[in-house]
Amino acid sequence: MASYQKIEQNGHGSDVSDISEKKSSMLKVLGVIGAIAIVAYAVINHLASPSGAPTDNDLANVIAVDKSGKVRLYDEHDRFVLEDYDIKPTFSSFLPGVAGIYGKPVWSFYVNRGQGIASFGTESKDYPIMEFNAANKAYQVTPFDGFRTFVQGSRGKTSFATEPFSPATSRVPGEVDASEKPKRFMYIGTNDMEIREFDFANGLETSVQYYVLPNADFSSQVRRTTFTNIGKTDLTLSALDGLAKMEPDGGRLDGLLKDMGRTLEGWFGVYHADDTLTMPYYRLSTEPSDSASVKIEEGGHYCLSFVESDDEGGATLLPIVYDTKKVFGQNTPMSSADGFATTTVGDILASTQYGDAKTSSAFAALDNVILPPGANITVASFYGKVEHIDEVSKIVKVITKAGYVRKKHLEAREIMDEMLAGVETNTANHLFNAAIKQNFMDNSLRGGIPIILGDVNDEMKGNNADEDPRVKVFHVFSRIHGDLERDYNAFKITPSYFSQGPGNYRDVAQNRRNDVYFAPRMGAFDVKLFLGYIQADSYEPLTVEAVAYSIPDHPIAKKIAKAVAADSNSSKVLIDVLVGGPFRPGQMFDLIEQLNIKIKIKSEEFINLLLSHAKQHSIGQYGTGYWADHWDYYLDLIHSYLAIYPDGEEALMYDTELQYFFSPATVKPRSEKYVLTLTFDGKSKHVLQLDATYWDEDKKEEQARFLNEKTGVIGMDANWQLSPSGEAFTSSPIAKLFLLGSMKYATRDAYGMGVEYEGGRPGWNDAMNGLVGMVGSGMPETYELYQLLNYVKGVVGKYNRTVVIPAELGVMLDKVNGALDELKNSGYSDPEDLPDDVPVELFTYWDTVASAREEYRASVRLMFSGETVSLDAGDVVDMITLWTEQIDLGMARALKIGSQGYEDDGKSGVPPCYFSYDVTGWVENGGKSAVGLPLVNATSMKVGRFPLFLEGPVRMMKTIRGDKDALQTIYQNVFKSGLRDNELQMYFLSANLKGQSYDMGRMMAFAPGWLENQSIWMHMSYKYYLELLRGQLYDEFFMEMKDYGGMLPFMDVNIYGRSLMECSSFIASSAFPDPSEHGRGFLPRLSGSTAEFLSIWVLMFVGPKPFFLDEDGSLKMQLVPALPIWLFDEDADGSAVVTSDEEVSLSFKLFADIMVTYHNSGKSNLYGVAPKSYSVMYKDGNVVRVDGPIIPTDTAKDIRRMVKVESIDAYF
Repeated sequence: MASYQKIEQNGHGSDVSDISEKKSSMLKVLGVIGAIAIVAYAVINHLASPSGAPTDNDLANVIAVDKSGKVRLYDEHDRFVLEDYDIKPTFSSFLPGVAGIYGKPVWSFYVNRGQGIASFGTESKDYPIMEFNAANKAYQVTPFDGFRTFVQGSRGKTSFATEPFSPATSRVPGEVDASEKPKRFMYIGTNDMEIREFDFANGLETSVQYYVLPNADFSSQVRRTTFTNIGKTDLTLSALDGLAKMEPDGGRLDGLLKDMGRTLEGWFGVYHADDTLTMPYYRLSTEPSDSASVKIEEGGHYCLSFVESDDEGGATLLPIVYDTKKVFGQNTPMSSADGFATTTVGDILASTQYGDAKTSSAFAALDNVILPPGANITVASFYGKVEHIDEVSKIVKVITKAGYVRKKHLEAREIMDEMLAGVETNTANHLFNAAIKQNFMDNSLRGGIPIILGDVNDEMKGNNADEDPRVKVFHVFSRIHGDLERDYNAFKITPSYFSQGPGNYRDVAQNRRNDVYFAPRMGAFDVKLFLGYIQADSYEPLTVEAVAYSIPDHPIAKKIAKAVAADSNSSKVLIDVLVGGPFRPGQMFDLIEQLNIKIKIKSEEFINLLLSHAKQHSIGQYGTGYWADHWDYYLDLIHSYLAIYPDGEEALMYDTELQYFFSPATVKPRSEKYVLTLTFDGKSKHVLQLDATYWDEDKKEEQARFLNEKTGVIGMDANWQLSPSGEAFTSSPIAKLFLLGSMKYATRDAYGMGVEYEGGRPGWNDAMNGLVGMVGSGMPETYELYQLLNYVKGVVGKYNRTVVIPAELGVMLDKVNGALDELKNSGYSDPEDLPDDVPVELFTYWDTVASAREEYRASVRLMFSGETVSLDAGDVVDMITLWTEQIDLGMARALKIGSQGYEDDGKSGVPPCYFSYDVTGWVENGGKSAVGLPLVNATSMKVGRFPLFLEGPVRMMKTIRGDKDALQTIYQNVFKSGLRDNELQMYFLSANLKGQSYDMGRMMAFAPGWLENQSIWMHMSYKYYLELLRGQLYDEFFMEMKDYGGMLPFMDVNIYGRSLMECSSFIASSAFPDPSEHGRGFLPRLSGSTAEFLSIWVLMFVGPKPFFLDEDGSLKMQLVPALPIWLFDEDADGSAVVTSDEEVSLSFKLFADIMVTYHNSGKSNLYGVAPKSYSVMYKDGNVVRVDGPIIPTDTAKDIRRMVKVESIDAYF
């Protein structure tokens, strides 16, 4: 067994001289390995000598350039290439944290400073191996606290010392002669990152590659440092290469490192897995707490390094220098290796090292390796976490095998290639093809990639999750979008097989919008999942977690165990695990490992068999307040489903039963949240809507009934609203949608325009947080409500079936409709000029309807009665017709009342986005707020206006998609409005906010052009572009995309400042005070813009409704792309495919499986044009030829099931 104790030194334990002798012997062996491992450097004769200066011609032999001689933006591996990365404006990004389905990931963030990696660790930023720092700090400290390389070299009698990638030797932008300084490049791949330095002065090229170890039962950040002699004489090289500051393992450390870092170091120590210096183990001695119960820490971080070797005997570990003083001396900022500067690697290894009560380093030591001209040597290092020190030596046996590191690097790329194969796109624009893959990946990291589980035989592979209950859908690789720039978000990536983490409701809902296009077998999974989260009060939880599974009873568990367990003891333990409670796939494999359960079949077969018998459970968590926009994304999910399964609508909407989510928070009635308080200047009083929700103790008691006394955990059944029978109350999807529409209709503001933000949170733009207090409302939700009600009306009218709703909702509807009758009987109609003061008739109607809503919520606060009401289809249609007439009036009022802002007179013709309501009359009701302020009932209101926001026209355009002239008018109005950034030729999120009150929210605290204050918010801009494409404004769309550079990858990389493949949350606009920042992207990658980009991809390549029902109700298929000729034949790179008759073509993957090729014989734009014919190739070699634009039923069904079809050729 490996030693768990530190190596005793200075006469205690092994003698230092003995250790030194062992190291000396090992280093001699390494010298031989280094000589054997060298490879020829193909272009050595083209590069300058150590004393020469580099030229463009020198680099052109090793760095790909375009026709103009500039460095190409992508390399042979489709990695984005950034020249002089360390002197460009700062940016941050990350490795995706994807280790494969059967791998255990680490998270890893990087910046374009130093050697890139700025922080990495396991699970969350609470468990760092390298401390997590926000981007602004990471840019400063990464070159010093992060990975470093110190080289001592000699050629004959000439010696040198250098630090590759040091900021001290960075070139300076604009300097006249930088020829004596190294030339540096960064390569950004989908699952790896590399930096490369050409030091011509010393004849040394250094490259460092990073990737997350894939397909292994332990997690590691892998680093490969390669030294290449690009000089013309032999190079003798010694080096220290590794991490300057390595944190130990010992619980949730991130906050402690920042709040009491020096005290915390008292627990730090470096232990060793054997009696050498090759397997240091970084951990805390005990849990850092002040408790009567003391926990000894056993888990630790390891660093293992070796020279890569193809020798069948494997590689030998290098010694690790962990004593920071040996490297840096007294240079506490670690700006230079002062300790190493006055000694040698050998001397350091022969001396005593200390790792107690301080933060230690992890440098691999390479001593006296001779590299002939053109030769190289690669040091591989693995950084990770294990639960016990004994596991380290087991890892060593795996990673030191010949070729392991290179093999795993290839696997890391292959995993990502397989993951991104679903959007394989081959057009004439190489960057565009790569950007599609990057957007798909980033979209998947936020929403998850759906994988199909439960297949126990080949026959099942043609079944979808709606048809076959054995088929299960599980989303892997998802996480909340936290990173160095989004430092406020607590991301989590489980270090397990089938890795995933929780996500924010909105993010997951919108980023799964197109799932069914890439995984048709999932059927209506996403639709049912999210509609199931709708609560009785019409709100939803904040967080969505991955689904969990359970085995329903003991006999099934016994049956499974008999089929999979290798021995009787494993069978018994497995049965206990299966009936012990819910699990996720990764947790199941962890338990199997921890409990030493032996499985006799392959992992894939085991999990498929297990889940084919399992019951599925949705899991969500209430957060803080209820967001007004969570339901906005349901129709997108529904329409995506219907584009693939139009024949599944009736069964989905009527023949499925869904539960109601039950959160422990309740929305207060107005009488308990309208608070009389002082204005900011203290000179008067006004009414604000404050503390709109509260933690409901009665609800928490209701949930406590499901407490498991054995585990102390509340069961998942507590998350679903019950009826008195004790069973979860259920409704059909159409009934839940009708309930949702009814509630949102009853939540419209006093002028009948926007939907009120009365649940404590606004819509997606949470920087408008103050709008809730201003009794605010939003038109985006009204436009979505209009579409939702019309969809429900259409479904109910089409299938003419009753809608069964909770009886409590029926009572509310009677009151709401009665109030509408009273409004009509009042004779009210809108005057030509609408006053700011809400007319009495409208206020009375609003007050009555809001009261009905509040009474309904009170009646279902804890449970439903279980009683239902059946509404005839005709009654539902008539009811919704009356409601949408009122919504039409409200939308018209909104255009009349308009916007108001800096240089905005409200006559732009652009739909407004937000309104507020000043309570101008009130009566105190005797209640008090939590801080003792008077509560009031409103008796009159006055509407307030805001500047323009891009979301207003974006959402409004969805209601007029069939009217091309109206869409064109909106487009022109937006183009000429204050929403257009004329300098960047993009669109502001908001118009100029100058003069607005800080009451509206934190966006007013930001500088103009930054974050939500008048920046270019890529998600909203992409939403706008998507509506142009949906509205068939093709010329305008492609002009905005490519000619104006509004979308990636068509921006200027020198302005955008990061990879043209990767979206940002926002771009600093021309409103920002510092012009040097204009056009730069911030907050990387994981945003809603990727969902919009994929929707654009679907419309461009597939069309809006690939499957449809003809007049006879038969399924048909038709591809109707929207593709410009420059994607077939772009003169810039001439990479269009040319066939024998000189037609041009492009191809893409349909359903992540079927290759589709478009043959464009006319060499013209294919804007909304269907093919003239198809050729469908089956996997058995059979070919079905279709004349005409529509694919017939049988072939359409085969294409949708995928299993039989190989490819489709479409001829235009």
